Amino acid sequence: MKRLGLLRHAKSDWDDLSLRDFDRGLNDRGRRGAKLMGDYIREYGANWDMAIASPAERVKRTLDASELDLPVTFDEKAYLADASTLMTLVSRHAGNSDAVLVIAHNPGMQELALNLVAHEDENDLFHNVMRKYPTAAFAMFELEIEDWSDLAPECGRLVHFARPRDLDANLGPQTMG
Repeated sequence: MKRLGLLRHAKSDWDDLSLRDFDRGLNDRGRRGAKLMGDYIREYGANWDMAIASPAERVKRTLDASELDLPVTFDEKAYLADASTLMTLVSRHAGNSDAVLVIAHNPGMQELALNLVAHEDENDLFHNVMRKYPTAAFAMFELEIEDWSDLAPECGRLVHFARPRDLDANLGPQTMG
């Protein structure tokens, strides 16, 4: 069995509209959310052998703020990748690792999370992911595979899902008014 974690980048900074999408960092809320989720992931006890990440600035800053200390492989193909591309990247880069964390973007992260779960294994966590995979959300899967080359749709069980707002209500959706 393998473990796969999915961490969406934290809330990005839109203050400088002259920046390309790829070059946007994190806003204050994003930095707080990334730190909180990094602490949570460590406390949850999930030990990751490696990470595969988009090289976009907001992903790099999410990793920095989360203080997750693990080897990272940055792959440009992870930038705005769909589920199929993300699965290919995991198969290509994971090697002999037992537990891999992917840090990337939506909609590919949500799409991958939904694709990994067979209909008969859908649970309340799955339905939360289906509603929304917000910034800095973390999902963990147990995969019924022996080798990463076997990674395919419906091969896993969603065993954990957490969002920043689950840990700190101040990091939940902002309302106007």
